[in-house]
Amino acid sequence: METKPPLPPFTEETAAQKVRMAEDAWNSRDPDRVVQVYAENTIWRNRAEFPVGRKQVHEFLQRKWAKELEYRLIKELWAATGNRIAVRFAYEWHDHAGNWFRSYGNENWEFNEFGLMQRRFASINDLPIKPEQRLFHWPSGRRPDEHPGLNELGL
Repeated sequence: METKPPLPPFTEETAAQKVRMAEDAWNSRDPDRVVQVYAENTIWRNRAEFPVGRKQVHEFLQRKWAKELEYRLIKELWAATGNRIAVRFAYEWHDHAGNWFRSYGNENWEFNEFGLMQRRFASINDLPIKPEQRLFHWPSGRRPDEHPGLNELGL
């Protein structure tokens, strides 16, 4: 069985590492890369969608990034215990009409003993913003280490 370290039980340090690794993967906008950290039988709730298994998660991510253009995400560890991690996040994106949004949310993650996410529950709200209100300006891909996080940005 493949493993995705760090493995539970999580410390604050290993949970923060897991969160940053997830942020980096999602900022790649590559469904093939992202699904590799989820268990084959992963169960999700994402807004009003309930994908089950890597195949459905992959299809979900393809739809997501076809709609949410120039996606840039920041995640932050909220809490961790045992095999569970709570995360808050914000991401910016625009639709095909050029309308910009900042989406805010919380996620609860549960991992199996191999470090693969077996359950993910996400609650997300979208706030329309003007282009000049954008705060996430790094080039597409990984957020640079020197870029402020959510707390530093007042989010």
